Amino acid sequence: MDPLNTLQSLGFEWPTPGYLFGALLFGVLGIVAWRSGKQRGRPTTRWLGLALMLYPYLVSTTWVLYAAGLALCAGIWLDQR
Repeated sequence: MDPLNTLQSLGFEWPTPGYLFGALLFGVLGIVAWRSGKQRGRPTTRWLGLALMLYPYLVSTTWVLYAAGLALCAGIWLDQR
C-alpha cells in the first residue's frame, strides 16, 4: 500500500504552500525580534520573538497561523514604540 494514502487515511495531511511560507516568514521574524530584544534589553520583545518562532508547531490551520503571527508581530511593534 502507498504510504501517502496510509497517512491520509489516518488523518495526516501535507501542509499547504501558504502555510509553509507563513511558518518560514514568522520564524525568521521571530529570530529577528528575539535578537533585537536581546541587544536592546527588552524582555517582552524577546518572549514575543520566541513565541513567533515556536507557535507554528502548535497551529495546523493556515488562517490561524497568519492571524496569530500578525497579532504577535503587532505586539512586538507596540512594544518597540
